[in-house]
Amino acid sequence: MLIIGIAGGTGSGKTTVVKKIMERLPKDEVAILSQDSYYRDSSHLPIKERLEINFDHPHAIEFELLVKHLEQLHRNMAIEEPIYSYLTCTRSKETITIYPKKVIIVEGILILTNKPLRNLFDIKVYVHADADDRLIRVINRDIIERGRDVNKVLERYIRTVKPMHDQFIEPTKEFADIIVPQGGQNIVAIDILSAVIEKKLR
Repeated sequence: MLIIGIAGGTGSGKTTVVKKIMERLPKDEVAILSQDSYYRDSSHLPIKERLEINFDHPHAIEFELLVKHLEQLHRNMAIEEPIYSYLTCTRSKETITIYPKKVIIVEGILILTNKPLRNLFDIKVYVHADADDRLIRVINRDIIERGRDVNKVLERYIRTVKPMHDQFIEPTKEFADIIVPQGGQNIVAIDILSAVIEKKLR
């Protein structure tokens, strides 16, 4: 089994990179775990407090469960990945069954901040994009997918997203084996990364 961690700032193009890698690999050989599924459940909090959660701080992630699940997959055991809703900031009672595959891709902004998780990755990737490009993507995503007001999105970006990126996410570049500039637009970097994965699989 090959475990790959793909990190990078919010709106850097991580999801696009993952999709393009998957296009180059046999679908039945790849499973994806999203860090976003492992946000801590906040159903015990009033909705107003839930909306104030700092999703860009490592404390927001239940890394212990993510590490446990990755270790179980490595031992050839299926897991039940949580389902997290950004609209309600809670976990669903339902889960998604993930089966062990030859390649496991773990994707998320904070995955390289956690040492136990980081140590499980065979390949560590950091997707880089300019701050302006990331902000545009964040605005579009939060308005369309998460039903947020543009002013709220900008306020959150200034208050938490940017400072957390500078404090926690950007420094994890030093742990990366491969840095992909320009996100999903960098076809050459994605081709190289795909070739490395294919070589390790062989």
